[in-house]
Amino acid sequence: MSEGATLERAPRAAPAADLPPALRRNAPLVPTDSSASRALAAVIAILTFLAALCAGAAEIVASSAAQWQGAVAQEVTIQVRPNPGRDTEADVARAAALASATPGIAATRPFSKAESERLLEPWLGGGLDLGDLPVPRLITVRLGSGTPDLAALRQRLAEAMPGVASLDDHALWLSRLSTMANTVVGVGVAVVALVLLATGLAVTFATRGAMAGNREVVEVLHFVGADDDFIAREFQRRFFRLGLRGGAIGAAAALAALGVGGGLARLWRASPAGDEIEALFGGFAIGWRGYASVVLIGVIASIVTGVVSRVTVRRFLD
Repeated sequence: MSEGATLERAPRAAPAADLPPALRRNAPLVPTDSSASRALAAVIAILTFLAALCAGAAEIVASSAAQWQGAVAQEVTIQVRPNPGRDTEADVARAAALASATPGIAATRPFSKAESERLLEPWLGGGLDLGDLPVPRLITVRLGSGTPDLAALRQRLAEAMPGVASLDDHALWLSRLSTMANTVVGVGVAVVALVLLATGLAVTFATRGAMAGNREVVEVLHFVGADDDFIAREFQRRFFRLGLRGGAIGAAAALAALGVGGGLARLWRASPAGDEIEALFGGFAIGWRGYASVVLIGVIASIVTGVVSRVTVRRFLD
């Protein structure tokens, strides 16, 4: 048999298109265009979207609470209670004069009897004759840039009009408001942490599935001399790209949702519902810190994906 005939009967190499995807030249060890990879990217995007929304909502509440605290802290209230045998108008004028004479007080504004009665309408309803009721009179005191001695003002009011005038610095309401805002922010941080934990668990199961599906390839790589660090880096690189894709999609969707919410709030600003929303959440704007936190959550999701995949691979190979 001639040499040419021998060469003609030699098996031909299979084309690259006929080889399994994991054995093709320049094919990635962990394919990112499979259905499992796309499903994992979608899960990461959804979890990142939820975490970013929680972070944005917490930032909205925190900024609104800071605005409320700033507005409330700039004013104190003097309450003058009507007593039989006393001239209420004279007591109101005297209390306002004592407040105006205190250093650090910018302005005082006594409420008229009609204005004080209108303050009760949300609780008692309108159209009621409150003329015979001893409705307390209020004086709003706006604080200046300095630090007024409110304790001294409270003492002077108690000495000048005992049992008639009292000073409320809104410390109780400020404390409750601060507690509420801190609670909401704490809940938001806890939800973000739980979502990132869920992301890590999803990546762990996906990495184990990818390792099981590529067991033969991993064994061949070990046979030709590849160490565990090389294999772990390959998995980390691929899953980091999946996490980066899912995190970018989820963060972009969260930014779009927050932007739409802000646009709707501005559109409804002139309506009663818009007034309520603005009273609760301000301008419904998260500010640069909110946008930075949303972007940071997307980056953290991708980092968590890469780190968890590497740790899972090393434990699987050990």
